Amino acid sequence: MTFNTTDLCDEHGDLARVVVQPLVDFGARAHCSGPAVTVKCFEDNSHIKTLSMQSGEGRVLVVDGGGSHRCALLGDMIAEDLLKNGWAGVIINGCIRDKAALAQLDIAIKALGTSPRKSVKREEGQVGLTVNIGGQLIANGDRIYADEDGVVVIDTLTSQ
Repeated sequence: MTFNTTDLCDEHGDLARVVVQPLVDFGARAHCSGPAVTVKCFEDNSHIKTLSMQSGEGRVLVVDGGGSHRCALLGDMIAEDLLKNGWAGVIINGCIRDKAALAQLDIAIKALGTSPRKSVKREEGQVGLTVNIGGQLIANGDRIYADEDGVVVIDTLTSQ
């Protein structure tokens, strides 16, 4: 399916909710779309690692990391697992690391920035909660569309 976020906004009007937080592209691909799988965590990527090992089935991992720049929630090893297991992309309200390696992976990765420090792993955080990223509430299953122009969310009920 070919799309661009500008056309989605024109077609759906206010039903196409735009994430207004500036996210940077880090993967080799800027485009991704699919149902959201949400994770809320703060400086602990345990649940991200667990999900990366599961079949992505074209879904988009949407991570609310609280906007922290103190550590990275995603690096090359987890990103390789996401790609290998069929995830369409990942959007992180937080940081990544291994920027040069991520740029070589054919997956969409959008985040606030970089940090060389790895996160802790204490199994903290929750999967499947509604998260707030860039002023938009994103529920598990909402449709995510991302490209060079930004990230658009369309509610599950709207897209049916």
